[in-house]
Amino acid sequence: MRRDSKLSSILHLLLHMAHSARPLTSEELAGFLHTNPVLVRRTLAGLRERGYVGSGKGHGGGWVVTADLRQVTLRDIYEAVGSPAVFAMGNRVEHPECLVEQAVNQSLASAFEEAEALLIERLSNVTLAELSERFNAQYAQHRGAHHEE
Repeated sequence: MRRDSKLSSILHLLLHMAHSARPLTSEELAGFLHTNPVLVRRTLAGLRERGYVGSGKGHGGGWVVTADLRQVTLRDIYEAVGSPAVFAMGNRVEHPECLVEQAVNQSLASAFEEAEALLIERLSNVTLAELSERFNAQYAQHRGAHHEE
């Protein structure tokens, strides 16, 4: 089963945009994800409506981050992309007549709800600035390792 990678993809693009000295075109952003520029524009349009990114047309135009990275959490972005399902698992039958399956569904539903709430809470505690700092540290370490050779 294919996983929903929309949140990961958007965070990837936001970090590229945040670290760019100039606006990035939809084509450039699509290249980072090996996808179609139309999909990038559609997705970023939703973030633009929330004030997280902006875009300009024409020569020198493109997409930029407009929000303060310290004020935007991963949960904000998760919600901006439509709060995709956290788990690919689910009940075999939603409204079973079998009492055994009803018990299974109740147990699983409870566990899924708790796990999802915990994950979403964790997303609330991480800002885009923290993600950016993590990238900066990894990049510095990577550069240092390659310059020592």
